[in-house]
Amino acid sequence: MVYIVNREEIWYIGGVIKAIPNLKLFLLLIFLSLVIFLTDSIHLLDFFKRGAFYLTNPISFGLYSTNQQIKRQFNFIFEARLAARENKALKEQMGDLLSENALLRKKLAETEALVAQEQYLDPKIYNLIPARPIGLSRNLRIDKGESSSIKIGQVVVFKDNFIGKVVEISAQAANIRLLSDPDSKVAAFSQGLSGKARGVLVGQFGTDFLFDKILHEEQVKAGDLVYSEGTESYLPRGLILGRVKEVMERENEIFKQAKVEPVFSLRDLELIFVIGE
Repeated sequence: MVYIVNREEIWYIGGVIKAIPNLKLFLLLIFLSLVIFLTDSIHLLDFFKRGAFYLTNPISFGLYSTNQQIKRQFNFIFEARLAARENKALKEQMGDLLSENALLRKKLAETEALVAQEQYLDPKIYNLIPARPIGLSRNLRIDKGESSSIKIGQVVVFKDNFIGKVVEISAQAANIRLLSDPDSKVAAFSQGLSGKARGVLVGQFGTDFLFDKILHEEQVKAGDLVYSEGTESYLPRGLILGRVKEVMERENEIFKQAKVEPVFSLRDLELIFVIGE
């Protein structure tokens, strides 16, 4: 039987060939796919598949291990950054708590000092203005000044102890001349089991004072407390000035002397009081 192809069919086949220029390659790929499918269905490719598995399995395992290591590294970096942020936040919270604790302790100490002060000097008689020490050199500097009704010449105390008097003042601060200042002179008397002695307490550079102009017949011994005489117009009588440390007597001298030491350290004070008008 002879099949006659006319020109229209030839033209159509030629158009298909032109439309699919790689038709031969396409048909070849389909043929190979069918061959592979058939050979695999009858297990002819098992040997090659096992060989490919043994060859590619180490590579796959290596890629998997590398992927896991990379994940662990990223997780470590993420967790380290998160821990650093949490640590920073905790440190800030700890700093805030310490600051609050210090502030509460300071306020508690000031409240206790205020209550204790009222046991020594009656607030009904004395106008006590609380102030904080903010500097110590030759003079003691406090954080209250003219704006708090502080004036030059006013007495500064702690409990029933005389600290000094105001000598310089500004709007928000004041300087206190201490008993240890060489320009400080206070009429004083000592009182002990052996008796009483009068004299003048003179400041000296250092921590000790000099109890001077004591008559020889008057009794004074180490350990006796020294008080303010109150003859100065600004200073109440009976404030503690210090404690006798050593008595110095010399023959052919009209007066004897004694070294006096403070009964507390100024550096330990949180709150002191100015006796106002």
